[in-house]
Amino acid sequence: MRILVALLLLFTTAASAGDGGLLPGLLSAPLTLPVTISGSELSLDSYVVRPDRPGRSPLVLMVHGTPDAEGVQFLREIASRSPVSFNKAAIAFAQRGYAAAAIMRRGFGRSGGVYSERLQRACDYLPAVRISAEDVIAAVTTLRTEPWVDADHVVLLGLSTGGLAVTAAAARNPAGVVGVLNFDGGRHGRSSPGQACNPDNLVDTLADLGRTARAPALWLYTENDQSYGPALAHRMYDAYTAAGAPAQLYVLPPFGSDGHNFVTDFPAESWLPAVEPFLAGLDLPTALIISLPPPPELPPPPSALPVCKTVFTNYLSFRWDAKAFAIAPTGGCGAAGGRTADEAREAAIADCEVHTHGADCKLYAIGQHLAKID
Repeated sequence: MRILVALLLLFTTAASAGDGGLLPGLLSAPLTLPVTISGSELSLDSYVVRPDRPGRSPLVLMVHGTPDAEGVQFLREIASRSPVSFNKAAIAFAQRGYAAAAIMRRGFGRSGGVYSERLQRACDYLPAVRISAEDVIAAVTTLRTEPWVDADHVVLLGLSTGGLAVTAAAARNPAGVVGVLNFDGGRHGRSSPGQACNPDNLVDTLADLGRTARAPALWLYTENDQSYGPALAHRMYDAYTAAGAPAQLYVLPPFGSDGHNFVTDFPAESWLPAVEPFLAGLDLPTALIISLPPPPELPPPPSALPVCKTVFTNYLSFRWDAKAFAIAPTGGCGAAGGRTADEAREAAIADCEVHTHGADCKLYAIGQHLAKID
């Protein structure tokens, strides 16, 4: 099951420089975003998906989580992170008229600077989340100057530690921000992998942020979030709103075996019904204005193992052209995606070889088409 989950997600996480997978009616591209943070000029690794039309669009700024790892493995994982992982959600927002920009905070992916969010004392979350908020605010400041952004209608969207980051950013009430979407916001402590090491401190952190936040927020958690379940979510929410912040809490049904990353792992149609009323209340668009053609009906590789047939079905449903699927003679497979088709091809072959212990893997599909077999 762990292998299945890894394969289902891999093609949304690889990345490299270059143009993205274009879809009809949408523009997509990597963006090296210049920012100034604490007086230092650097760039944040970013990716944008937006409508292919003139004029300005409301901005959704998407902010990632943090791997639950330690030491060298932690450094490897944050270096491999990519803003492309938000593409399912980004495409859905762009179809509704938004410019969706995903960023990597300092030290993640190809962003400049170094990772600066370590807890200085055990379970003292507030200083770390305020540091992450600096990246969010700096990104908003730069993006509001883009000619395709409606500078007065910005929504912050964060996942996990990104949910805390956008909540902390909202506590400073940056110009242009009209709403916040907090997906499974929280933070772990290394003394207790997989859980908040001191839930009381986490609750107190949200109370502190709630004292100054004025932008309306929607908090979305799932019943089976293995990191911050409904009980802790309610405690954080109660502390945040009791401090004066305007917010709503929505607990969604279970998603898969662990609903923590549902905003990136599952189709947007599964959570948009909970988000659309919130957006409508902010006088922001909710109607679908850009339709995409249906995914192609391609057959799975005849020799594919059952798990790989499932992976291939999920591969087709991911509406992106910079992706590839590889198959081994043994029926094993690999899938990858990123900012260019070339990098996706290489990553899919490498992924297949890893999961099949060095088998002779061949490309089976590139983008939405079957690969040409020599």
